[in-house]
Amino acid sequence: MSQPADHFSTNPSRPANESHNPIHSMLSIPPKWLHMYGDFITKNSHQVSQIESALRSLTYIIPGRFRDAEIASETLHSGIQLLSLYHDAVLRGAITRIPALASKIPGPHTRYTRFWTAKSRIYRRIALLLQIVQYTELLWEMAAKRKGEKVRWRIIIILEVIKAVCRLLLMRVTNSRPLVTPALPERDPIPPDVDQNDGDTLKELMGEEVPVETAKATHEKEWTMPRTGSSLPSLPNPGDISSYLMGRVLTADDIKPASKLLNTLSRPGQTAEILHILSPLLYAIALSRSKDKKSWAPWIIGLSLEYAARQLRDRGLRSTALENEEWGKRYWAAGWWTMRGAFYEHVTKGMIAGVRRRMPGLVSGIMEDYEYLWENYYFSTSA
Repeated sequence: MSQPADHFSTNPSRPANESHNPIHSMLSIPPKWLHMYGDFITKNSHQVSQIESALRSLTYIIPGRFRDAEIASETLHSGIQLLSLYHDAVLRGAITRIPALASKIPGPHTRYTRFWTAKSRIYRRIALLLQIVQYTELLWEMAAKRKGEKVRWRIIIILEVIKAVCRLLLMRVTNSRPLVTPALPERDPIPPDVDQNDGDTLKELMGEEVPVETAKATHEKEWTMPRTGSSLPSLPNPGDISSYLMGRVLTADDIKPASKLLNTLSRPGQTAEILHILSPLLYAIALSRSKDKKSWAPWIIGLSLEYAARQLRDRGLRSTALENEEWGKRYWAAGWWTMRGAFYEHVTKGMIAGVRRRMPGLVSGIMEDYEYLWENYYFSTSA
């Protein structure tokens, strides 16, 4: 007597890889959801950016409102930043599929970082790791602080080591070129008019009235003739011809290869870049070994390294527009030294207290809540 067939046996008429397989169906759901979510992000890029900004603003007023509010706020902030990395990747992919946007020349930073992320998988992975660490470093410090000051400083130094190693590797991968901030391409928003019907363009070409709110968008689009398939050039807005012409003037950086937007550093420039990379690590080590947070020694060590890097950089300078932009960011970031270590304890803290006394209650309360972060967490004032 034959045994009943096993219901898990292969049926020739129903291949095992068909969608009726429940395991296959379960595995196919997440990619489908991600695809749907990616389409939603692409079609609503402006709304997504506004929501991200609103949530980030919410994190500014959470600290001090309830117990453990600072770690809740930083968890939300880090989560938003990490999610924005995914949004950036989705929008970058969408822009390359839109001819009207793909043909536009991006800025120097975007061109340079896109070049290296496309050319080097190592660069892309290291830059992503660096960005993730920067987005989550304060959250790591807050979690470590619950285990004690010794564990907290150990985590701080480990994170600074990771960031320094990532930056040195990026410098090596780019053939001794200076770093840019951020190391990944920044988000290029998709204009809301890219999906409008080309009928508006046709109406304007035929002399018909076009709504005022779509007139400018219409001028920025090309129109493909249905019979011949030829494309007419985009038309300038009659009231904005100067801007239209200036937007199509090519500069030296526009025609320069992306890899040449930053020069290879000379020997003094390489030394300056290494000092700039190592200064946060050496400052953190000096601060961790200091028994008195009002001691000037760690602050002077960190600032001296930054100053030495700037002096060496000026000697080996062969500037490009992107390099000047990056060093401008670094000059502004140097302002954070007024919020660190002994300078904050001896100078800035008293100034903030004086300003807080003159402010309205709500603003004063928010500043008081942030004073707790500035005084107790290293990464809260990290550039």
